[in-house]
Amino acid sequence: MRKIITLILILCAASLYADSKDNMKITISITSSSGNHNITATLVDNSSSRAFAELLVKGSVTVDMQDYGSFEKVGTLPASLPRNDTSITTEPGDIILYQGNKITIYYDTNSWSFTRLGKVDGVTPSELRKILGKGIIKAVFELK
Repeated sequence: MRKIITLILILCAASLYADSKDNMKITISITSSSGNHNITATLVDNSSSRAFAELLVKGSVTVDMQDYGSFEKVGTLPASLPRNDTSITTEPGDIILYQGNKITIYYDTNSWSFTRLGKVDGVTPSELRKILGKGIIKAVFELK
């Protein structure tokens, strides 16, 4: 019975995603040195973001994230996702899949071969830097 319910939830999420590919929203609750913050992000349309949404249908995903290279927060996902790597230059607010099992939130730019998952909505680069704070953060990703 549990497998059937999970399958139904996944199919519902996939259907929702198919109906509103340009509007698939997630929330990210961040606990950092600057306090607790809730932001939203819009997922892009690719197999990686759809797999991420399917993971979120099963429940929220909590990731401990740390600074890397003074341009991003990075943490390990509980499962690997399909990769759609292309050579891109990130911008502040980009949510990126790296190596199939790491999720990053960029607060500056970087060029590499990545898979874009989405973009933080309505937050300036300086606001995002403040929200992400210094050191390790806890980010809770959920479907909106």
